[in-house]
Amino acid sequence: MNNELNTDVLIIGSGIAGLFSALKIAEFTNVIVVTKKDETDSSTNYAQGGIASVLGNYDSYESHIQDTLIAGAGLCDPKAVEIMVKEGPERIKDLIKIGTKFTLNKNGNYDLAREGGHSVARIVHAKDLTGKEVERALIQEVNSHKNIEVKEDYFAIDLITEHNVNLLKDSQLDNRNCWGAYVLNNNSNAVIKISAKATVLATGGLGQVYLHTTNPGIATGDGFSMAYRAGARMANMEFIQFHPTALFQPNKTNGNKERTFLISEAVRGFGGKLKTINGEYFMAKYDERKDLAPRDIVARAIDNELKKSGDEYVLLDITHKSAKEIVDHFPNIYNTCLSKGIDITKEPIPVVPAAHYACGGVMINEFSATNIKGLFACGEVTMTGVHGANRLASNSLLEALVYANRAAIGIKDFMKNNVIKIPEIPSWDDSGTLTADEKILITHNFKEVKQTMWDYVGIVRSNMRLERAAKRIHTIFEEMEEFYKRTKVFVEILELRNLIAAAHIIIKSARMRKESRGLHYTIDYPETDNINPPQNTIIQNKNP
Repeated sequence: MNNELNTDVLIIGSGIAGLFSALKIAEFTNVIVVTKKDETDSSTNYAQGGIASVLGNYDSYESHIQDTLIAGAGLCDPKAVEIMVKEGPERIKDLIKIGTKFTLNKNGNYDLAREGGHSVARIVHAKDLTGKEVERALIQEVNSHKNIEVKEDYFAIDLITEHNVNLLKDSQLDNRNCWGAYVLNNNSNAVIKISAKATVLATGGLGQVYLHTTNPGIATGDGFSMAYRAGARMANMEFIQFHPTALFQPNKTNGNKERTFLISEAVRGFGGKLKTINGEYFMAKYDERKDLAPRDIVARAIDNELKKSGDEYVLLDITHKSAKEIVDHFPNIYNTCLSKGIDITKEPIPVVPAAHYACGGVMINEFSATNIKGLFACGEVTMTGVHGANRLASNSLLEALVYANRAAIGIKDFMKNNVIKIPEIPSWDDSGTLTADEKILITHNFKEVKQTMWDYVGIVRSNMRLERAAKRIHTIFEEMEEFYKRTKVFVEILELRNLIAAAHIIIKSARMRKESRGLHYTIDYPETDNINPPQNTIIQNKNP
């Protein structure tokens, strides 16, 4: 069996960022896309709300920019936001061109929805299954392209940089290169090396680090962790967005990676109102925008109400709307809730907050390049500067599209202006390791990481909680590294290793921020610092 592949560009991940960048890069060179599951298993596929963009005559770039900056609580990079907003409409047109079918209104125009934090209706959507429709169109186009090869069930283990080929010296810490990745073929259990002139991380999120998450089971922080281990700069990892309204599951345990079903922001945008189990509408106490306040405010409000009452959930009520309107606008939410015995046209929906989106990530420039030469990134795994301390609803898919396109531009320029010499890369060496026969250790530690992060690094934080989390995660890390080094790799151990690293990065970043801002709220520093400009939290692994 051939344990080596070569390509011009390796893309890791098959969500909207990975597939869209593949299409753009394939216009000028060949691409291999590796994805750890099948093509359709990504956070993109579960995105309900839509894509925010300036498409209506009553809207403007300035308005979208301002809404984004306000939501970002002072930490957005205005230039990055401007790039996303102004290039967004063209990227929407790209999706339409490849066959994406967005919902139209009765006049035949795009049915633009409004969500929390937006001053006008500007969300283009496909009912409440936007991500699924976008993914369908992208996969169809990717599969028909001669320059793109998709490898399913291939799990990226680590990036190939100087530290893999024994070229690393202290002076090269900020002058290193990426030449591809070591990847586990999950069907053959063989580790192959894929050499590439440029590599794109498009690995999605890390929601599985938490007990309750709207993310799919594959969202184990792989890209964040690989980049950190290789020495990429990471920024603002303390800003984890908790979606305020995920369907409450009374029998959920911490032993599985089941995603919590998301009740879209669009339900509140459509008129849904939050109330306690006792029937009290409470959002007016927390923000003048009431149920249309940004997600961090709504999530903290729910968290506070639950702590006061001792209840496990609150209610999201949309029963004052006509049944026809509800079913027409939210067919997927309606059918999913109905399958669980809840008719949302007649009764309110039980909801709890759940980990949803990482606003921080691998630092990239305006053309999606990291500080490691040849390593680019796009999508949720990145910190572009667009989201700041809190992501505005429906900006995530737009950011992924715009910066995936910019990755293609950056890679084309990189390959044109650099003589890329890939050194001799050693094959993966697992001699002396054993096949794991103690997988119960993996299951137990997986549970403990998720529970620890949920209890101590959640919506509301404190110095004591973060310190306790740091100690426990470090102990788990030491246990698992020893296990990892003496065991042949398999998916579960790789995911746990990445989950632990992602948890470490989040905790370390959270402990560095001595203020409350956006999604990071700590009872020890409840005020927002008035430092101008506000500072990003930047960390880097100095010992790759």
